[in-house]
Amino acid sequence: MIGKLTGVLLEKNPPQVLVDCNGVGYEVDVPMSTFYNLGELGQGVSLLTHFVVREDAQLLYGFATAEERYAFRQLIKISGVGPRMALAVLSGIGVTDLVAAIASQDTARVVKVPGIGKKTAERLLLELRGKLGDSMVAGSVVRTDHQGDILQALVALGYSEKDAGAALKNMPVDIGVSEGIKLALRALAN
Repeated sequence: MIGKLTGVLLEKNPPQVLVDCNGVGYEVDVPMSTFYNLGELGQGVSLLTHFVVREDAQLLYGFATAEERYAFRQLIKISGVGPRMALAVLSGIGVTDLVAAIASQDTARVVKVPGIGKKTAERLLLELRGKLGDSMVAGSVVRTDHQGDILQALVALGYSEKDAGAALKNMPVDIGVSEGIKLALRALAN
């Protein structure tokens, strides 16, 4: 319902901020990565948002980047993970580290987040595999549909997402799928 807020930053009380949008103040919970990148009080701010309606509350969550919001939305789809835990994960390790942890199935990285135990970390990594990794490679969004197709083909051939992502890094943006697969296979063979 509310996808973006642009206004003036009135208050900062971790993890919540108050944004004045033409006389209406919105309380927005944000991950700490977004919180620390916000400007000073009285400055303009723009946040991508996710609106949650519950029986007892209506809550607004804000993010500095589309990647953060996408990761948040994928996290809250997991059974037993609510918005607070999703914010804790994004505050504790960030999107880049989360994508890297998913690619390598590194539970030790996720367990560092307060409130996340080993079993929860394993479940998060298992359920997010293929959801964040398909659209993001080592913390950066795949630039074209062709690169996403090339990545999926390499994973289907048995390469890890991390290795496949590394092979895609130096590839031209406008390369075709078949030519991209050939180049990636050559890079992976070295």
